[in-house]
Amino acid sequence: MQSTLHEYAWVHDNFTKHNALLLGFWFNSCLVPIIMLFTYLVIYVFVEPVLTARRKLYVVIPQFVLAMLVAIFLQNMVTNYIIMAKLHPDRPVTFANVFDIYTSFMSLLDTGYVTGIALALKLFRMQIANLRNKRDLVKDKLETELKFLKNQINPHFLFNTLNNIYSLARKKSDTAPEMVLKLSKLLRFILYESGKDTIPIADEIRIIEDYVELEKIRYNNRLKLSFDIQIDDLGQLIAPMILLTFVENAFKHGVSETTENTCICIKIVLQSGQLTFFINNSQEYNGVNEVQEKIGLRNVRRQLELMYRDFNLGIDNLADNFNVNLHINLNSYATI
Repeated sequence: MQSTLHEYAWVHDNFTKHNALLLGFWFNSCLVPIIMLFTYLVIYVFVEPVLTARRKLYVVIPQFVLAMLVAIFLQNMVTNYIIMAKLHPDRPVTFANVFDIYTSFMSLLDTGYVTGIALALKLFRMQIANLRNKRDLVKDKLETELKFLKNQINPHFLFNTLNNIYSLARKKSDTAPEMVLKLSKLLRFILYESGKDTIPIADEIRIIEDYVELEKIRYNNRLKLSFDIQIDDLGQLIAPMILLTFVENAFKHGVSETTENTCICIKIVLQSGQLTFFINNSQEYNGVNEVQEKIGLRNVRRQLELMYRDFNLGIDNLADNFNVNLHINLNSYATI
C-alpha cells in the first residue's frame, strides 16, 4: 500500500520529489490508523476468541463482515476527501465516489494484505506458545510421575530392611547393631542420593554391596551368593536405585520365601557406556511361570521407560529360579 501511494505521488507532475515523499508519508498516516484498528479487531476480538472457544464462530462472522465494511468505508472516505482532494484539487469529489467499486476493491486489498500478514504472524506465535505449553505440561507430568515412582520404591525398600532388623531383634541376635549401622548408610543414600537424576555407578554398586551385607548377616549360611563386577569406568553415571531394586527383589522373593538354601548370582558388566546387569535367584516352584510384576518391578520398569531411550529388560520366571537380564545404554539417558 505504501509503495503504491509513494509511486503515485512520485510520478505526479504537480509535485516535486521532496513534496511527493512527504505526501506519501502523510497519505499513509491517514490510512494506517484505520487498518491498525481493523487488524486489532480481527486478531483480538474475532479470531483469538474463536480459537480459544470463548466466542462462537456464527456470532463472530457477521461482526467481522460489518467491521470490514466499516473499514472499507472509512478508507474510501479518507482516499476521496483527503488523498484525492490533495492530488487532484480541480476534480470534484462527491459522496458517490465513496462507494465506487474500484476504490472499494483497492481498499479491501490494502486492508487484507496488512491484516493477513499480521494475523499469520499472530497465529504462528500462538502455535509456538501452544507447543511450548504442551512440552512443559508433558515435562511436568513426567517429572511428577518419576518422583512418585521413586517415593514408592524408597519406603518399600526401607520397609523390607526394617523387617529384617526386627526379626533379628526378636531373636536377640548380636548382629542387629551391625545391621542398624549398615541401615544408616542405606538411609543416607536414600535421603541424599536417590533424589538425584544420576549418580556414579560406583555409588550404586557400593550401596548394593551394603545391602547384600545386610542380607548375608540375616540369612547367614542359608545363602550362597555370587557377585561379579566388571566395570571399565566407575564414574559412569546411572539413575540411582535402578539396579538396587532388582537386588532387593531377589532377596525378598527368593531367599525370604524359601525354606531351603538359596543361591543368588549377580553380575554387572559395564563397557563403553553399555551396561549389562544379570541377577538370578533360586526359588521354590509354585506352579506358576507367569511373571507377576509387583510394585518394585513395575516401578523400576516405568522409570527405565522415562529415563532411558535405549534399554532392554527381560524377566524369566522359571520352575526353580527367577532371572533378570537388563541391558542399558547409559549414554541414552533422556533429560526430561
